[in-house]
Amino acid sequence: MAALPVYRWRLAPDGYATYRQLRALNLRPGGQGVAAQLERPRRRRGPLVAYLYRIDLAKPVRPMTPAKWAALAKANTARRTCPNCRRDAGYCIPPTLGMCVPCDTTAQNAA
Repeated sequence: MAALPVYRWRLAPDGYATYRQLRALNLRPGGQGVAAQLERPRRRRGPLVAYLYRIDLAKPVRPMTPAKWAALAKANTARRTCPNCRRDAGYCIPPTLGMCVPCDTTAQNAA
């Protein structure tokens, strides 16, 4: 098994991109394996590692289907609905609270 080429931070050659860079170009790895590795040194810990993919082997991002749009809308609605009062809070409910802010303040006042 061959080892991956390792490049230092900001010194990777053209033709390679991280997953996020591929997404910014509306591409996806498309089944290809990791082609190289990028390392950013740190002082007291191990280096930060980013995996690089070849841009020429990347494929276009698949478009969203109507079913995927519906599932995403349903998930976002669930994140905005308060489990106590069953109303749309108008924002994503923080997982630390577990309920909308008005319900949380009334629960704190009752305690």
